[in-house]
Amino acid sequence: MIIHDISRDLNGCEVYPGDPETKIHFVKHLDKGDPYTLSVFGTCSHAATHIDAPSHFYPEGYTLDQLPLSVFYGKCTVVSINGVLTGEDMEKLLPYCKNKILLHGKGKAFISSSAAIVLAESNVVLVGTDALSIAPDFDEEKTHLELAKSSIAVLEGLDLEGIEDGEYVLSAFPIKISQVEAAPCRAVLFQQEKGF
Repeated sequence: MIIHDISRDLNGCEVYPGDPETKIHFVKHLDKGDPYTLSVFGTCSHAATHIDAPSHFYPEGYTLDQLPLSVFYGKCTVVSINGVLTGEDMEKLLPYCKNKILLHGKGKAFISSSAAIVLAESNVVLVGTDALSIAPDFDEEKTHLELAKSSIAVLEGLDLEGIEDGEYVLSAFPIKISQVEAAPCRAVLFQQEKGF
């Protein structure tokens, strides 16, 4: 079994424009002669690799703690795309995908609101991207809202460098925080080794 870490480092990560950066402060440190090291960090819930719950854009949507854990674990399909997937693109792609889809586009893999509508009518429970957002700038709110209305979780900020297209097992459990719309997660892909 090969395990691929597809998470970005929360410390020093690029953030969505306008979001606060992660800050780490050492209250105590062995290097300063303290008997132990103790750090405090503050971060945006959408920093680095994270899960967006439906409540991020939809008032009646589930918060992160209300989503079943099965959403964050199981078979997934990694697909390379270039730019923005339309609804027509998504209709062609879906028959070859599991119910969790990760889009690999060197930080520029997005879906349009029409693609979100197609996903909403499918059995997909999670869609992810290696971009900072699943949606392009011009379609941000509508795309997120379409996914949220169908309780589809969004996994953003992935590091898919070196990951080939295909089937994997995904584990992307978010930090347990009640009543929030998003939280960082440690996302990994499990790949079955080929051969005997």
